[in-house]
Amino acid sequence: MKLVVVIPTYNEVENITALIREIMSQPLPVEVLVVDDNSPDGTAAEVKKNFSDNPRVHLLVRYTDRGRGAAGREGFYRALEFGADYVVEMDADFSHSPDHLVDFWKQRGLASVIIGSRYVVGGRDIERNFCRRLISAFARNYLNLLLGVSLADPTSGFRMFSRPVLEKILPYLRARDQFMVAEIIYYLKKFNFTIKEIPITFRDRQKGSSKLKFFTLLKYLIRVIFLPWRKD
Repeated sequence: MKLVVVIPTYNEVENITALIREIMSQPLPVEVLVVDDNSPDGTAAEVKKNFSDNPRVHLLVRYTDRGRGAAGREGFYRALEFGADYVVEMDADFSHSPDHLVDFWKQRGLASVIIGSRYVVGGRDIERNFCRRLISAFARNYLNLLLGVSLADPTSGFRMFSRPVLEKILPYLRARDQFMVAEIIYYLKKFNFTIKEIPITFRDRQKGSSKLKFFTLLKYLIRVIFLPWRKD
């Protein structure tokens, strides 16, 4: 059994080395794939410098069709090429703790997709201000209503997919940006895949700057309305 952790990056030079080392220290049959959108801060060079001799750490640098969703999608395809049985996608900024990877792995086989949730019993969302928590609560309820699901944390990007799930949904994914988080939930529901949420502790990034702004989030929420009318 093989687990591949896909990490889309853009300007994460301050975080990426420590993150990879923590992932590789987990007692798991894990490989790491960094999918970097040609970060001007030298993220890719940092990975090459520290892990070029490690066969379990892979780097893919993208120069065209850039974006968070496009990077994740290409990372999923590449992970399947590596022979992954399970694929985790996680953020590069330590908001998703590598320590939770063991929790994901223990749940393999219990559902098609495992989602790390801030809002199930035992989950925590810390170091975020009241305004951001309020926006997050609205987004959760909105997505559940429009997508016809009942998830505690549908906006979580910390997820583990079984190979058959990715083989089924990848041809349908189009989003180049962070909207892919909602797009995936739509197709999981459409194809009747099972979802299980497990508690995680979410920490706001400690280094670097956030890529998701309020008006960008608002635009994503509007786009959700049109998902059911998409011609696949």
